[in-house]
Amino acid sequence: MDDSSRTFSYREAISTLPLVHQLTHAAVSQIEALFNRVQSREEMERRQDELQLSMDTIVRQWTLEVTKLGCEVKGLWLVDWDSGDGYYCWRYPESTISFFHAYEDGFAGRVPIN
Repeated sequence: MDDSSRTFSYREAISTLPLVHQLTHAAVSQIEALFNRVQSREEMERRQDELQLSMDTIVRQWTLEVTKLGCEVKGLWLVDWDSGDGYYCWRYPESTISFFHAYEDGFAGRVPIN
């Protein structure tokens, strides 16, 4: 099922957040583990292309899984839910969806949800 044009009520967005958070936390942890295994700056430089490819693969998989839920990935660990009037906005590791922004405003225009 393609939910790419889905709109969410705030309650619906909140109901998907635990899964979005879980998927995001898992991806962040995979990337942290990848880089934590690097023992030195020299190893980092030597393996730069391999590490970048692995990181890109993890981020692509995360993006695919989050967008399957009908959410929109707007940046690294940044997820929006289309409300029909703008976006509910969440960025890892925020604990809940606390911000909203108009379609044209983007992340910089986030305002707290009252």
